[in-house]
Amino acid sequence: MEKATSFNAILQQTIRDNWNRYSLSDYGENNFQYKDVARIIEKIHIVFKECGIKPGDKIALCGKNSSRWGITFFACLTYGAVAVPILHEFHPEQVHQIVSHSESLILFVDEKIFKTLNCEEMKRLLGVINLKDFSILVSRSKELSHAREHLNELFGHKFPERFTPEDIHYYNDTPEELAVINYTSGTTSNSKGVMIPYRAVWSNREFAVWALGHGLHAGDQILAMLPMAHMYGMAFEFIFEFCQGVHINFLTKAPTPQVLMGAFKDIKPGLIVAVPLIIEKIVRKAILPKVKDPKVALLLKVPVLGDRIREKIRKGLSDALGGRFYEVIIGGAALSQEVEEVLHDIGFNYTVGYGATECAPILAYSDWKTYVPRSCGRTAPRMELMIDSPDPLNIPGEILARGMNVMQGYFKNEEETAKTLRDGWYHTGDLAVMDAEGNVFIKGRSKNMLLGANGQNIYPEEIEDKLSALPLVAECVVIQKGEKIYGLVYPDPDKIKELGLSTDDVKAVMDENRKLLNTQLPAYEQLAGIKVMDCEFEKTPKKSIKRFLYVNETI
Repeated sequence: MEKATSFNAILQQTIRDNWNRYSLSDYGENNFQYKDVARIIEKIHIVFKECGIKPGDKIALCGKNSSRWGITFFACLTYGAVAVPILHEFHPEQVHQIVSHSESLILFVDEKIFKTLNCEEMKRLLGVINLKDFSILVSRSKELSHAREHLNELFGHKFPERFTPEDIHYYNDTPEELAVINYTSGTTSNSKGVMIPYRAVWSNREFAVWALGHGLHAGDQILAMLPMAHMYGMAFEFIFEFCQGVHINFLTKAPTPQVLMGAFKDIKPGLIVAVPLIIEKIVRKAILPKVKDPKVALLLKVPVLGDRIREKIRKGLSDALGGRFYEVIIGGAALSQEVEEVLHDIGFNYTVGYGATECAPILAYSDWKTYVPRSCGRTAPRMELMIDSPDPLNIPGEILARGMNVMQGYFKNEEETAKTLRDGWYHTGDLAVMDAEGNVFIKGRSKNMLLGANGQNIYPEEIEDKLSALPLVAECVVIQKGEKIYGLVYPDPDKIKELGLSTDDVKAVMDENRKLLNTQLPAYEQLAGIKVMDCEFEKTPKKSIKRFLYVNETI
């Protein structure tokens, strides 16, 4: 297997090579060139050194995506400190717990989030620093206070002449050293601190260069929408692009269709990385009404004319997304079959990948030109995947993985580590089949699988995919009560308002949906009822429903 080299050496060379290029922006403001990033990194290093931070010490970051978040993250790694990203959507109690559990010595945080925190719950901290301007919010160290107060003076002493590319010399990491502790926000359990070594960060960056480097070049732009505190966004909307010399624009507003369309038009990204929810919203609003129109559906069947119509629809969608992207990568959750069928039919350049926080994150991927619909690609370079099944082509089994991307384990959690890393393999908890060409087709999570009355395996995600395509269904979860299967549905509020429907009307539609759905399902999977939910389901930051919160829902 290929041997990992220093990741920080790549960062160092990237900054030197792209010194005068734009690197990071908060969409529409705060433009930083690579040389600006380098200067701020050096100042953060001075603060770390003055207050006694050593390589291997933990530094926590909790805030929305921003240029300064990204700079701080790289400052941690290039110093040799371990970055601990914390999702800004976590509750204050979770932030307290993660900061303490990770043994973090400094917390960089958005001021708005800081106001919800109780520093007495984080006793180990030397200080808390504002991500907006790097001012000190709390100091328990006179060295930290002195360093921040005299930072420009200390910088001048360190670099008495002009600060140049040759002045940067970053920590020389080794493959097995710990780079990041990333606390999961899973759909089935509480957070665990995933220990990600430098080799995994390096390998994911190498994968991205191999898979996407031909389509994204220095000077190109991208729009970063995913939370950087999650490995999917961190690896493929931030680390890879920064190392590629790309200008990253962080979307600082909620990703509504209107905001997204405006940003895509302005930035014209060279690559789009998204979760299914965003793509599904765009397709359902802009594309599905067209292709489902009876006249259009008829014309699509006409040779030559149908191809022209598909080309027009494809171009319209591409133009709405900026028109310059190599492909749209979709990951983090399953893509709706209805939406995927439309994208495939119009020949849209999309692909669906598969990853896990524990692999930083990539496990499987295929370029859009070779991607097989409903799959999530083939095994990524430097990785090995195996389906734990007597017949991997036909009988779903758990996906097992090993290779350079796999974590070291869960921080201070030997019990969970032993459960997950066994016999040299990472046990993903995901169930899949694999075809003869190596394409992986995920069926669901092993923890989600339901057992029918006669021992049949029921994959709720497959039922949910069909249910979500029916009228008025915005979100849904399938659960089991005894031997019966039920659907929980949050109906589309905009459609209800548009049609002027009452609560009884909605319930009647859902009962018709249930009857229609049951005609598509074997007897052991059929729904005994549908419960209409009053509000959206609670989700993780990558927009997967936290289904464990609803398994005991009263019917």
